[in-house]
Amino acid sequence: MSGVDLARVALRAAKEQARARGTAAQQRKQARRGGGLRSGARSDGRDPLPLGSAINRLITERGWETPAAVGGVMGRWPQIVGEDLAKHCVPVRYDEDPRERVLTVRCDSTAWATQLRLLAPQLVARLNADLGQGTVRMIKVLGPGGPQRGFGPLRSPGSRGPGDTYG
Repeated sequence: MSGVDLARVALRAAKEQARARGTAAQQRKQARRGGGLRSGARSDGRDPLPLGSAINRLITERGWETPAAVGGVMGRWPQIVGEDLAKHCVPVRYDEDPRERVLTVRCDSTAWATQLRLLAPQLVARLNADLGQGTVRMIKVLGPGGPQRGFGPLRSPGSRGPGDTYG
């Protein structure tokens, strides 16, 4: 190897050492400022996520898959049960007890409540097909909530109200 080649090799080694010292100094300087390493052009774990991905990750981490799916059912109720039934019956609550996973539905008349009780097995099958097997085990059907029965000077204690619409 000639002297010129040795000089080139030495110069290249010196440049690499200077570059390494400069990078290390820059990293120390950023660490002192509290910035740490900065994100580069390539993606890493510190990059921001789209909102949908962040929400899906949060739902998965917290174990909220079933309540989120049931909440979706509440929003898509007319598509699941049909427009006619959805006009008269509204989902109220979902109780996620491991033994009893109950969807509570309130109807606006006793006739619609009876109709929904007859359709309950098919509706449970449809919901489980949509949400996953065993998500809903029972549908609790509530009739219409009548007015509060107050007892006063103009009411007798045994009167129930205007017939079967509130039962």
